[in-house]
Amino acid sequence: MDMRSRVNTALKQAMKDKAAERLSTLRLINAAIKDRDIATRGSDNEEAKGCGDSDVLEILGKMIKQRKESARTYEEGGRLDLAERELREVEVIEEFLPKQLDDDEVAQAIQTAIMATGAGSIRDMGKVMGELKSRYTGQMDFGKVGPMVKDHLCASANGNC
Repeated sequence: MDMRSRVNTALKQAMKDKAAERLSTLRLINAAIKDRDIATRGSDNEEAKGCGDSDVLEILGKMIKQRKESARTYEEGGRLDLAERELREVEVIEEFLPKQLDDDEVAQAIQTAIMATGAGSIRDMGKVMGELKSRYTGQMDFGKVGPMVKDHLCASANGNC
């Protein structure tokens, strides 16, 4: 079942269960997917059917990042009720993401991407990140992976960074 179908099925179930908060979050996900569909409609290189699973994973990743930042801001402002709501939304969104890679798997993925791209210096970081994003979208936090890639490339270039 593709991502769009999974979201729609969960949305229908939330309606049946009368789970208002879950339903609200699922509607936000659906709206973001439809927004991306509309945005890609105008471009010539995209197929007319809209965004695929990789696009949906990217959308979900951005939604999680936004909500975690909002929760942190609310906590700093003393609005714990709003922070908890944002974190509950994160839990609903995470249900649709694939299993997150652990630290050892991320390190292995970085090594594989470096070998696949033939990266030898920090100048090749963009190639490595592109390779990782194409293979592991939704499975790792690329904000944390970037410095790790940089460290690996610096180590392979004998510290010349």
